[in-house]
Amino acid sequence: MENKQSNPKILKNKYIPTAEFYSQIIDSLQDYSIFTLDKEFNINSWSSGSTKIFGYKTDEILGEPFDIIFTEIDLKNGVPKREIETALKKGRAADNRWHIAKDKSLFYAYGLVFPLIGLDGEMLGYVKILRDLTERKQSEDAIKKYVGELEDLNTHKESVMAILSHDLRSPLSAIIGTAKYLKENFHKIKPDVIKEMLDLLYKSSTDELAMLDYLVEWARIKYAADQFSPTQIKLTDYIDKVFAALKESASVNMINLHHEIEVNTSVFADGKMLISIIQNIVSNAIKHTKKGGAITVSAKSKDDKIIVQVKDTGVGMTEEIMEKLFTPQMKTLSETRKKNKGAGIGLLLVKGFLEKNGGEIWVESIEGKGTSFYFTLPIEKPLYKIGSSEETMFDESV
Repeated sequence: MENKQSNPKILKNKYIPTAEFYSQIIDSLQDYSIFTLDKEFNINSWSSGSTKIFGYKTDEILGEPFDIIFTEIDLKNGVPKREIETALKKGRAADNRWHIAKDKSLFYAYGLVFPLIGLDGEMLGYVKILRDLTERKQSEDAIKKYVGELEDLNTHKESVMAILSHDLRSPLSAIIGTAKYLKENFHKIKPDVIKEMLDLLYKSSTDELAMLDYLVEWARIKYAADQFSPTQIKLTDYIDKVFAALKESASVNMINLHHEIEVNTSVFADGKMLISIIQNIVSNAIKHTKKGGAITVSAKSKDDKIIVQVKDTGVGMTEEIMEKLFTPQMKTLSETRKKNKGAGIGLLLVKGFLEKNGGEIWVESIEGKGTSFYFTLPIEKPLYKIGSSEETMFDESV
């Protein structure tokens, strides 16, 4: 009985975990980054899991500021400071967001920050725990993208049907009616009237062909995703190709085409789409620029994008036209096309191509003084698409 009574006491005092023991446990958690900050928010301990996830060795990271793991967007928005403030106020701060590793690659992580309090209640610093959720984030984004594309295809199908039934069928009926009238009454109609009707038929037919060409191109971006092949390409090569193709059209109206882009300027985009983007915008500028005018293409870099400007000295646009320029209603495309000389479908095509390539488009214009179209394209192949810090949602279900 004495042995049985003494055994619990022996077992109880047999082993007391040490700081080294807990350190070994932390280092065994390879899927987690666990590190601490001092009261000045500098890193003062670093687990092996942190090295695996971030790429920094312990001697490289100790003494570095907390800011080192955050993206430029989060730094601008004051995220590190906000995390610390929340941790002090609520006992911990939690979020899901993108972080930056030593090699500048990005990964998506679930993170926690909480104050590190000593035995006597003194403030020692902070603990940060991260778990890499990049694969999960990419899977979720892929599903969302797929659902979005299905919805977009359905909307696109309805839009195509609207164009076919309204903007192509109606004018084609008028063309057939006019041709039938000419055929049946050719000998009764005066020659000058016949010429006028033939001119009208020619113009209407070429307008419908142009509309059909736009529709085919627009459909290509929606249904031929396998043809999308973005690469690193020199921007000036594509500007020169478009200028050569439109040289005759511009020279008829004595319009000067030139660019102010450095030879080594490059973008990451699909070449065929880029040609279509530039050609649509420049040809549209030619249509709206008076004789003796000029169209200038320039570019500048900002962050990881190239901003291209196509500036003309044309007639300009009203605020009302600019507001509806990239979202014309399908039922009124014929009217839009007449007012804007074909701009409606062409700019929808441009907008779709730019979005496919990770870019965007906008316009600035003054009536009577000219218009500037701006569009962006990535300089290099994007690693991941990152939204605003305010868009990240906390998710502990891991």
